Amino acid sequence: MKLGWRVVEFLVGAALALPGTAAAQGPSESYPAKPVRVVVGLAPGGATDIQTRLFAQKLSESLGRSFVVENRTGAGGTVAYAYVAKSPPDGYTLLGVAGGYTITPVVYAKLSYDPVKDFAPISLVAQAPFLLLTHPSLPVKSVKELLALARARPGALDCASAGYGTSTHMAFELFKALSGVKITHVPYKGTGQSLVDVMSGQVHMLFGNVLSSLPHVRAGRLRALGVTTARRSAVLPELPTLAESGVPGYENSTWHGWLAPAGTPVAVLARLNAELVRSARAQDVVERLAPDGGEPVGSTSEEFARFIATDMARWSKLVKETGIRFD
Repeated sequence: MKLGWRVVEFLVGAALALPGTAAAQGPSESYPAKPVRVVVGLAPGGATDIQTRLFAQKLSESLGRSFVVENRTGAGGTVAYAYVAKSPPDGYTLLGVAGGYTITPVVYAKLSYDPVKDFAPISLVAQAPFLLLTHPSLPVKSVKELLALARARPGALDCASAGYGTSTHMAFELFKALSGVKITHVPYKGTGQSLVDVMSGQVHMLFGNVLSSLPHVRAGRLRALGVTTARRSAVLPELPTLAESGVPGYENSTWHGWLAPAGTPVAVLARLNAELVRSARAQDVVERLAPDGGEPVGSTSEEFARFIATDMARWSKLVKETGIRFD
C-alpha cells in the first residue's frame, strides 16, 4: 500500500464528507429515528469495548435513541471494519476503533475494505498512554538503566506483546527502532497471557495499557518505568516519558475514536461529532476515564482525519525502515 498517496486520498475524501464542504447535505433534525449500532472489532470487556460503551451510553442519553454496541471479532478487527464499510451510509451503523485500525493496513497485504476511502471520521474522543513495564526481578529501575542493560546484553532481554501487528507489538518496535537496542519479541494471542507471563518472570518486559496493568504495578507485581505519551500522565505524574528518559522522539498512545461508512450525510456526521465532543467534555466521562489513564479529546472530524492519516504513515514508515515481520 502506497501510504504517501493514501494519506492525501484520506484527507481529501474526509474533507468532502465533513461539515462546511460542498458535499450533499442531509437532514439531521430527525436523526436518529431508530436505534443505532456501534460495531467494535474486539472482544467485550477490553479497553476499546469499554470506551465505546461509555460513549454509546452518553449518546443514547443525549439523542433519545439507543446506541447499541455490537462486538464482531476476528482477524485483528478487520472483520468489523469490513462489515461497517459495506453497511448503508445512513448513520445507523457506526464503528468504534482504537490504535489497531491504523496498524492493520501495514500488517495485512490484502483487505476486503479500503481503510482510506470507505470511512468518514467522526471524532477522536480519548487517548491514554501505554506503560513500559518490567518484572520486579529485572535489575533496572529506570528506562536509562533498561537501555544500558539491553546494550550490555544484546538479544538477552525479551518483550511480550498481545500478538503480531497489535498496538503493543508496534509500541515495542518503535521503542527498539528509536533506542537502537536489540530485544527479542515474544508474541502472545492476547494481552491477558502476556501480562501473566511477565508477572511470573517468564518474560522480562512489555508495553501495557493503564487499565489492565496499573493494579499490578500498585500491587508490586510489575514495575512501571515510563509512559509512552509526549506528556506525563495525570494518573502517574511521577513516571517520566520515554522521550525524556533516553528515547528521544518517542510518542505513542492507545486511542479511541468513531467512524461512519463513507457517504454518510454530512448533517448526520456533524450531529454525531457535536454529541461526541460534548460527551468527551462531560464531567462524568472525564472522571470515568481518569483512573484508566485516559484523557478526553473530542476532536473535530478534520482533526481526526489528519490523526489517522499521520498514524498510518508512521507505521508504514517504521515497517519499511525496519523490515518488521508479522509471522
